[in-house]
Amino acid sequence: MLELERHTGGERALLVHINFPESADQDDLNEFIELVRSAGVEDVDIVVGSRRLPSPRLFVGKGKLEEIVSLVRSHEIDVVLFNHALSPSQERNLEQELQCRVLDRTGLILDIFAQRAHSFEGKLQVELAQLKHLSTRLVRGWTHLERQKGGIGLRGPGETQLETDRRLLGKRIKYLNNRLEKVAKQRQQSRQARNRAEIPTLSLVGYTNAGKSSLFNALTESDAYAADQLFATLDPTLRKLEVDEHLSVIMADTVGFIRHLPHDLVAAFRATLQETREADLVLHVIDCVDENRQEKIDAVNQVLAEVGADETPQLQVFNKIDLAEYPARIDRDEDGKATRIWLSAKSTEGFELFKEVILEIFAEETVCCELVLKPTEGLIRSRLYELKVVTEETYHDDGSIQLLLQISEIQIKKLSRHLEISPERFHISTGELAGAA
Repeated sequence: MLELERHTGGERALLVHINFPESADQDDLNEFIELVRSAGVEDVDIVVGSRRLPSPRLFVGKGKLEEIVSLVRSHEIDVVLFNHALSPSQERNLEQELQCRVLDRTGLILDIFAQRAHSFEGKLQVELAQLKHLSTRLVRGWTHLERQKGGIGLRGPGETQLETDRRLLGKRIKYLNNRLEKVAKQRQQSRQARNRAEIPTLSLVGYTNAGKSSLFNALTESDAYAADQLFATLDPTLRKLEVDEHLSVIMADTVGFIRHLPHDLVAAFRATLQETREADLVLHVIDCVDENRQEKIDAVNQVLAEVGADETPQLQVFNKIDLAEYPARIDRDEDGKATRIWLSAKSTEGFELFKEVILEIFAEETVCCELVLKPTEGLIRSRLYELKVVTEETYHDDGSIQLLLQISEIQIKKLSRHLEISPERFHISTGELAGAA
């Protein structure tokens, strides 16, 4: 079986960042440097340039390539890291020209994830993403695979070996998908148990390094790994939080998001991110002192949309107010509903306000409403009875069932997401069943 290459730390890296007219972004370069350091690689030098379009063959132009070759030789570089997505052929051509390993942004992120994965599920997810990424390199980038098999100095493998490794890759990917499917089912059973126990779930999401794990630890008095580095948290952690004597919630700490997150990673981590999609409330943690916070908010919302969690109710949590001397406060919309909470995970300032908002959201008043179900919608009826919100039931001649419910807005939204029933079907009632005998 193929062995995937991994940085073991201490390697000397040359960084390459090319500005294009539509994406001349210094912050993106700073983020790339953070990624490199998070991977445990020594960033010896940085090559920055500008182009109108990438070169189809080598991504960079002839002059920039000569500059990179010179630096690789003078600094004895082990690996050249590009802050861009390279095609398999570009990666292969660059390796031939530079005579050293070349890794693009996606490969770098995959490597960091491989270092951070500790749980069985996390390791499966990372390996799946790595193999999917590698499979795109098998068609035309055969030297890439030759390197990973330790074939330096040996005659290149023939077509038969290529076909063999393609088959092995496909077999392994199928195996990993099957294992992750089982894990997803187990997670679903756990979620159903929590739903039956009527424990609300809060999912912490946010741009990587926004302080999610620090906030999670401070609120739940937990010890989830937290560090000032990108993707410190990879494996999801769930803990119970006692908001007050009447309300408990489950908090889920999840992987941090980043701009241009590889699609293979999003797909591989769909089971983990499902925890976010199924949550009752998304706590979007934001670094309030970050100058580019709006861009990062947009990047997180984009990933949430990719995993189908954009319809989940969201509360923005502006963290790190201790660094800017902002006061702890709650921001509300025109209807008086809380939309933002400002706090500090480090000093715990604003935690009482946070609990106040959570109580406000989940201790919501119920309304009396009517819902008419078709004969085929027995699952919805069963779920409503599980929630203990049905106060009266009437059967009609056409087989439909008219229910009178005492239910909260949160519960209506939850049912709408999980059972694909439109919220508009819940009609506010005066308390009497129309048409009741």
